[in-house]
Amino acid sequence: MPTVRLPTHDPEHALAPRALYQDVAERLRQQIFNRELEPGSWIDEQKLSAEYGISRTPLREALKVLAVEGLVTMKVRRGAYVTEMSTDDVRQVYHLLALLESDAAGEVARSAASTDLATLRALHERLEREVGQREFFFATNEAFHMQLLALSGNRWRQQIVTDLRKVMKLNRHHSLFKMGRPEESLQEHRALMEALERRDAEAASRLMRQHFENGLEAASP
Repeated sequence: MPTVRLPTHDPEHALAPRALYQDVAERLRQQIFNRELEPGSWIDEQKLSAEYGISRTPLREALKVLAVEGLVTMKVRRGAYVTEMSTDDVRQVYHLLALLESDAAGEVARSAASTDLATLRALHERLEREVGQREFFFATNEAFHMQLLALSGNRWRQQIVTDLRKVMKLNRHHSLFKMGRPEESLQEHRALMEALERRDAEAASRLMRQHFENGLEAASP
């Protein structure tokens, strides 16, 4: 597909030149994450096409991308809806994240270079500074986890976790939204960081599993 520029009625919100459906998918993705499109809500293709200044064809291609990621649910003869997470969905996602990321933590403790651990330490120190700033803390927390996955050296695990973390953002009761949870999460990160730096793979894996178990408890409605 040729690279094109997505038309827009608002120059300040123009999208970068890429494959058209990819730009549309990213814009939709951010609207879902920002709750501009609420979980369970119907996606009005005609309205969005007019808003973006595009035809419905690239919009439908973008919706297919988001459906594969789990962010959108396609219903026969009813159209596309923003995926709504059930309690069981949340439990299953946290369970898989705990398995995959605890395995990654053990691998990083065993084999990561000291310079690699220093990048994790730098992200952890940002968390320490941002604990009272929820949006910054949320972003840095995710960056820490994704950096740890990258250091573990398994791109397939990283890809799966990336998709699971996108879906996790649909949960209305995300653990970091709960009062006091950022502080608890930070304490768990401190213990994890210490285990990584002393090369204790068993402890790092166990602490990461516990981190997700605590997150699931906080995320439950």
